[in-house]
Amino acid sequence: MIAYASRTGNVRFIATKLKAEPIEISEELMLNKPFLLITYTDGLGDIPAKVVRFLDQNAKLCKGVVASGNSNFGHTIFGGAGDKIATMYHIPLVRKLDLRGYQADYEAVQEFYETRVKG
Repeated sequence: MIAYASRTGNVRFIATKLKAEPIEISEELMLNKPFLLITYTDGLGDIPAKVVRFLDQNAKLCKGVVASGNSNFGHTIFGGAGDKIATMYHIPLVRKLDLRGYQADYEAVQEFYETRVKG
């Protein structure tokens, strides 16, 4: 399963490119099986508040995080939500994608999903 948070539609687009069951997160969503999280980056490298609330309830089943961001903001901010989630929740950072990402990104994320989440 892929759990995702999308504000502008970029992450929703990414989730649809993968061969997995996507579900958009909400603060009250409780999952009962392993999942890959895909999220956008808020502000200047921050984790969106609804993602924090979701992870506070579901982090134990999260096998990895993919973060979308805008590389125009610079290397230290780009995809910062992914870096922070990896550190705070001890979840592997799978990949940072520039906006909607590219085919090579989808292939790498799919490979991680197949081997580490779906397994």
